[in-house]
Amino acid sequence: MQNKASPDPASLYRALLAPRSIAIIGASGDRTKVAGRPLQYLLQGGYEGRIYPINPRHERVSGERAWPSLSSLPEVPEHAFILSPTHDVISAVTECAARGVRVATILATGFSEGGPEGQRRAGQLRDVARTSGLRILGPSSIGVVSFLDRVVLTANAAFAEPDLPAGGTFVASHSGSILGALVSRGKARSIGFAGLVSVGNEIDLTLGEICAATLDNPAVTGYLLFLESLRHAEDLRSFAVEAARRKKPVVAYKLGRSEQAAELALSHTGALAGEDDIAAAFLADCGIARVNNFETLIEALPLLNRIPIGAVQKRAPRVGVLTTTGGGAAMVVDGLALRGIDVVKPSEDTLKQLTKVGINVGHERIVDLTMAGTRPDVMKAALDTVLSESEFDLVVAVTGSSARLQPELAVKPVIASAAAGTALVSFLVPDAPEALAMLARAGVPSFRTPEGCADAVAAAFARREPKGALAHRRVFKRAGPAQLNEWDAYKLFEKIGLPHVTSAVIPVNAALVDLPFAYPVAVKLLSDTIAHKTDVGGVVLGVQDEKALRDAIASIVREVGTKRPESSVTQVIVQPMTSGLGEILLGYRKDADVGPIVLLAAGGIFTEIYRDRSIRLAPVSLEAAREMIAELAISRVLNGYRGRPAGDLEALANAIVALSHLAVDEEYNVLDAEINPLIVRRDGEGVLALDALVRLDRSS
Repeated sequence: MQNKASPDPASLYRALLAPRSIAIIGASGDRTKVAGRPLQYLLQGGYEGRIYPINPRHERVSGERAWPSLSSLPEVPEHAFILSPTHDVISAVTECAARGVRVATILATGFSEGGPEGQRRAGQLRDVARTSGLRILGPSSIGVVSFLDRVVLTANAAFAEPDLPAGGTFVASHSGSILGALVSRGKARSIGFAGLVSVGNEIDLTLGEICAATLDNPAVTGYLLFLESLRHAEDLRSFAVEAARRKKPVVAYKLGRSEQAAELALSHTGALAGEDDIAAAFLADCGIARVNNFETLIEALPLLNRIPIGAVQKRAPRVGVLTTTGGGAAMVVDGLALRGIDVVKPSEDTLKQLTKVGINVGHERIVDLTMAGTRPDVMKAALDTVLSESEFDLVVAVTGSSARLQPELAVKPVIASAAAGTALVSFLVPDAPEALAMLARAGVPSFRTPEGCADAVAAAFARREPKGALAHRRVFKRAGPAQLNEWDAYKLFEKIGLPHVTSAVIPVNAALVDLPFAYPVAVKLLSDTIAHKTDVGGVVLGVQDEKALRDAIASIVREVGTKRPESSVTQVIVQPMTSGLGEILLGYRKDADVGPIVLLAAGGIFTEIYRDRSIRLAPVSLEAAREMIAELAISRVLNGYRGRPAGDLEALANAIVALSHLAVDEEYNVLDAEINPLIVRRDGEGVLALDALVRLDRSS
């Protein structure tokens, strides 16, 4: 929810991350308690502003003067950290708003996740934020940290550790405890952070808003997100667009990668486009690198700084591997292959250039220097040769035991070669913390595990150039049922330019049947209440003549009457039997979190057997539609596989674009739509929708 009184980003940044005065409501003098930590950390971190511990039971807290209430303070603090128990939070927030505090962070839980009573409390907080100038962080926020501004305003125990390194990475996390995990792991790797924020339940301030407030800070060079959901996705998307424009990379780790599908709702699209599938498409379309390993979250940003969004288009990335240990390199090759990225062999020209500098290797997938590569001069010569060629998009340097035994000698050539035009990353096979720290300090992308290396490389190349969110618009809703029958769905398809099979609507009691096309035909129930016609006996295929047509109509009336007695059958829709080179499922859905999406998948009987699918935020361009087709395994069959005739993939791409533009249609307001199957015919003959499910959004 966007606060109408929201300050500009610079003003929000100051109040949230660099306040000149802070009140700690419920501060404790006991440093072993959660409520005693924020004051301790502020003092320990060298905070230069004014601190007001508020505790009506004590005159001093941890050596600092305590104040009985906000109203007793000599000034209005810019930021208040509320450590009070849940039942006292509403009154504390109300007082903050009345006094003119600009940001209040709430530690307590028991709001959005607290049942009916918690929901009521959450509503009260939203009301305060909406009707005042106060911005609320949380509830369930463990606090904020800005190493750049010496503000360590958190209850996370990890920040008691001294000498935590500062850096250029800004962290926003739904989980407060993850902040401690990141700073402790970062310290071990000489990776520092500019700031970290626990966003909590996002009742008011959203993760996207908070990150956007830091974009103009030149000291913030990249973003690391830990996501539990995609609530407030529009704010996240807006931030990502601006981050990409400023060349500040964003990497995210999102929970919820299970196979549990979203609610089926009207169509297969709901099952195929599960929560995690949509999240992956959303993040990629926002230009955000989504990683699947937690450790990669810390390691990935240096690589993202080397590989721009959309660096490789219309082809697979070309990755080269240079190693001193064949086994270590094989692990990277396997990890990349599992993520759809092949390691390619060097060209003959590159091998000749290696020979000229005294390096003789076989023409294999990896450049294996063997033990000779442990000599810095050999590794440097090999790297310079491979990186000077334009055949690779990225090169992985794999170093064996020397990285632990002689870390400076082992990583020196990698550091020296890292500025080459081709992106270079390092994977160290042994446990070599000193070498990893040296690489990190030099800004070289480096990885402790082959899985992390492959994860980061795949995530970097998967990003797409982000586009802004859809503009808010007035929607002119059509009267009538929420679900369109198939005939009316075809009228919608005609409006958006999506071809469909010729059809005729026949009353079930028609005396004469004069079809505008020849037999054989398919006969189907026409209904605006029954979505899945086959389940109720509402489809008869291969009907050869008029007598068989009448028998089919009678069968449909009988079957539906038995299985859905509350539904009356008055009409059927008749279509010529049609076939093509392949069947595709094309779906559209207005997702509750991220908005409109379009989905392409294997169609017909293969829909439920294979999870062969591609998803994008809608609407899509023609180029994006072509990319979606290329991502489907079944597209190889339609592309002239083994001498088969090629399908009309350009017509398929245009159909994807047409359906995706339901996202901006101002008449129908479609909630979800599906064509299964969409018949792909020979190249030049187009595509045809053979069945259609469309449901309209009737919500207010």
